[in-house]
Amino acid sequence: MFHFPPAPRSAIDRCMSTEKTTPLERIRNFSIIAHIDHGKSTLADRLIQHCGGLTTREMKEQVLDNMELERERGITIKAQTVHLDYTAQNGEKYALNLIDTPGHVDFAYEVNRSLAACEGSLLVVDASQGVEAQTLANVYHALDVDHEIVPVLNKIDLPAAEPEQVRQQIEDVIGLDASEAVEISAKTGIGIEDVLEAIVTRLPAPEGNVDKPLKAMLVDSWYDPYLGVVVLVRVIDGTLKKGQKVKLMSSGSTHLIDRVGIFRPKQDMTGVLHAGEIGFFTAAIKEVADTRVGDTVTDEKTPCVEALPGFQPAQPVVFCGLFPADSADFEDLREAVGRLRLNDASFTYEMETSAALGFGFRCGFLGLLHLEIIRERLEREFDIDLVTTAPSVIYRLHLTDGSVEELHNPADMPDPVKIDHMEEPWIKATILVPDEYLGAVLKLCEDRRGRQKELTYAGSRAMAVYELPLNEVVFDFYDRLKSISRGYASFDYALTDYEQGDLVRMSILVNAESVDALSMVVHRDRAESRGRALCERLKDLIPRHMFKIPIQAALGGKVIARETIGALRKDVTAKCYGGDVTRKRKLLDKQKAGKKKMRQFGKVDIPQDAFIAALRMDGD
Repeated sequence: MFHFPPAPRSAIDRCMSTEKTTPLERIRNFSIIAHIDHGKSTLADRLIQHCGGLTTREMKEQVLDNMELERERGITIKAQTVHLDYTAQNGEKYALNLIDTPGHVDFAYEVNRSLAACEGSLLVVDASQGVEAQTLANVYHALDVDHEIVPVLNKIDLPAAEPEQVRQQIEDVIGLDASEAVEISAKTGIGIEDVLEAIVTRLPAPEGNVDKPLKAMLVDSWYDPYLGVVVLVRVIDGTLKKGQKVKLMSSGSTHLIDRVGIFRPKQDMTGVLHAGEIGFFTAAIKEVADTRVGDTVTDEKTPCVEALPGFQPAQPVVFCGLFPADSADFEDLREAVGRLRLNDASFTYEMETSAALGFGFRCGFLGLLHLEIIRERLEREFDIDLVTTAPSVIYRLHLTDGSVEELHNPADMPDPVKIDHMEEPWIKATILVPDEYLGAVLKLCEDRRGRQKELTYAGSRAMAVYELPLNEVVFDFYDRLKSISRGYASFDYALTDYEQGDLVRMSILVNAESVDALSMVVHRDRAESRGRALCERLKDLIPRHMFKIPIQAALGGKVIARETIGALRKDVTAKCYGGDVTRKRKLLDKQKAGKKKMRQFGKVDIPQDAFIAALRMDGD
């Protein structure tokens, strides 16, 4: 999602730039991969600064993170690309195409498609913290696409830095030769020249043929309100130029290209892209959905023989309902999710209704951080107050008639009599944690129905590999893990398969009425503890009414937990001074009958903030 203004260029410059080509052997396409906070974006800043991509006045910290949320949280959400010109120590001029990737597990799909556009990677490891869970995951992604990897030890200026130990850790845990790892400090600029020399000497040049028909891989696309869809491509063979009519092979749609350029990181209209280069084009495309990531772009008249293999589309793993706090804002929410979908093809939604919350949308996300980012963007960028229902995963229902259905929303679960058995998704989780917190982490995994697969040591830290059910992870696993390890544990996961489980739908009844927004699918063994915790929380959150309110957690017709909110009472005997006790009894019985009738017909108003607080997951 780029919002850099186009750099001013004269007509003569533009004409010259179409003639100028960089030989394939002088191009280097590479990405920066690392765990969160190990310094990817800061290294990208220094490389841009060193190569003169931006002036000192234009530079700012994390210059490629241009979304407000990215800058505020200090994380990369969207992969960004930039073209740099570098003159090596031997005097040769090189064109470097850098892709800065996110580090968080929820944005692994961004990393995958970025790596597919490159031939090499810089593996950044914090010299004071060493190899973390996401470091491992990203290295394996890079090795899957046959990348040449250059290890870079960052933050060597810190007093706690231990470069020699971290070198050994890279060799022991990952299996990469780290004897020639480049030692740098991205913050102060130490060793940046060495990184650039390593890029041009140790990373391979791209392969391709300018004379073949155009074949380009669609790496990313985002919506610009002025230009329509901006498409980021890596040209494999041939040439892509302004005025050319191209065809997207998966959809068969054709488009006339009106702008072609590169990011320096400002937009620079070169008018042409040759084999081996990474750049962008616009062609008055109106919907991001029309440009599928991984698609092959080719010339309409002389198409390439076969399409590129492409990527698997991003599969949502976590679902939840988003409802406006004020039902009058529904149309605003509909417009907001539609516009957000333009810039994030991995976010899916469909309309749903709830008796408690009114009209809203059932949305699919790649993980809890993705959910949090989308929700925060909706609230900030579109000024909508939202109510979020409990996150759930996709369950597979094997019905008695032999059919298989997917269940996204627990409220839609059919009658248990019709269900033969249910399957839930499981993940393989890798947790790296200092030795002193290992016991607490193992207990947390065991409590969440985890199965230990591996336990090894990397220096003073333990690496635990567990199989866990995803629905136990999406609630508050990550927060609990950070809490019990004082923030030192790192966590990465990958979906493995579906397994049969003893799963039931737990309904929450308030005054004998089911609240569908609070219903959830849980394992039978954990239903009682989770139901009791939710009832206790609701008892504190729902205000008292003029009648008693029972709050119950039920599995089908069986109540497994209950709390009661006492009624507000008026002292009806205050006017009785002395006299027979039957006078007071008569008034109290009359009040009791009124309360009973009121409870029968009365409506319980659950405030929106009570929903939000109740759904902030059980802090068991």
